[in-house]
Amino acid sequence: GEHPLTPAEGSERRRAFPLGWALLAVALVALVVRTVDVLLVIFLAVLLGVYLRAIADMLRRRLRLPETVGLLSGVAITVGALVGIFLLIAPAVAQQVQDLLANLPQFLTELDATISRIIRGMPLFRRFGGGGTSSLFGSMLSEIFGFMRGAAVPYLKGGVEFLIEGVSVIVMAVYLARSPEIYTRGILALTPPRHRPLARSILDDLGVTLRAWVVGQLASMVLLAALTTLGLWALDVPYFLAFGVFAGVAAIVPFFGTLLSTVLPALIALGAAGLPKALSVAGVGVGVHLIEANFVAPVVMERQINIPPVLTIAGVLLLGKLFGLAGLVVAVPILAVIIVLLRHVLIGGLYGDAAVEGQPAIAVRPLNS
Repeated sequence: GEHPLTPAEGSERRRAFPLGWALLAVALVALVVRTVDVLLVIFLAVLLGVYLRAIADMLRRRLRLPETVGLLSGVAITVGALVGIFLLIAPAVAQQVQDLLANLPQFLTELDATISRIIRGMPLFRRFGGGGTSSLFGSMLSEIFGFMRGAAVPYLKGGVEFLIEGVSVIVMAVYLARSPEIYTRGILALTPPRHRPLARSILDDLGVTLRAWVVGQLASMVLLAALTTLGLWALDVPYFLAFGVFAGVAAIVPFFGTLLSTVLPALIALGAAGLPKALSVAGVGVGVHLIEANFVAPVVMERQINIPPVLTIAGVLLLGKLFGLAGLVVAVPILAVIIVLLRHVLIGGLYGDAAVEGQPAIAVRPLNS
């Protein structure tokens, strides 16, 4: 038989055990850092797969379609909607964006002159020296448009790589949506048996959380784009369609997207038509986002992701700094995943908090709660 361990051998094994886990953690961190671009592509595929699965489940429930037919119908509906939107509004949006960029120097000049007049008419602000503050606003606006125009340059330069990654995302998403149980069983098989109930709970919670974000985010983006476009059109704001589409796209970035999509058309209106029109435009932006946040989102989402605002803003800043434009897009779902893992593994599993263990993570709350 085996000889029992001496006290010295047992102590050595206990010291080696945490060292091995520490080395494994360092290796995993290094692997993540080296492959972060691939991991982001995989995560985007998961989000798209969750969306396609949600569409397929809805069609199966409503129309009693077989699972495969529902998935193919979901893909066809999505592609058809994207193609239709592109054919309907893409030429007009592209023309408005081109005109806006071409006329940007004129708008900056008008903005500078308008702000200078406002400052001269307000004795409290005359100490700023007339054109100093207006030049600052003009510089800020120029930098914002420069960032927007340059954000897509890395993706356009790497066209082949972008195309390969895009096709990979679509193909992986379709396979994930078609047979998610294969990958769920694989993850559970790699989990130690005594931890499989916890792993199952985490996977179920992640599925609900990511589905809530994907469906709710898409609905919010469409509604924000439509309402902003109508509001700016009613106010006769130049380039209303471009700003409306931008408001829908920018909604994917919490707080900063809302702020930017409200401020930009207001600044354009300030330079072109004066302070009253700019305040009206800003009021439309604020009103549209208040409607979406307080009335639309709770209706279109069965469950709502509830991440504290400070964590959301900090996460967007951090992931945007680390991963650029892609980090801004996936900041909220990554934060939701992290919160789910912390609630189940750390608080529920390690700490044994009975109030959390076995319950959905706080990142997801029922509509009627």
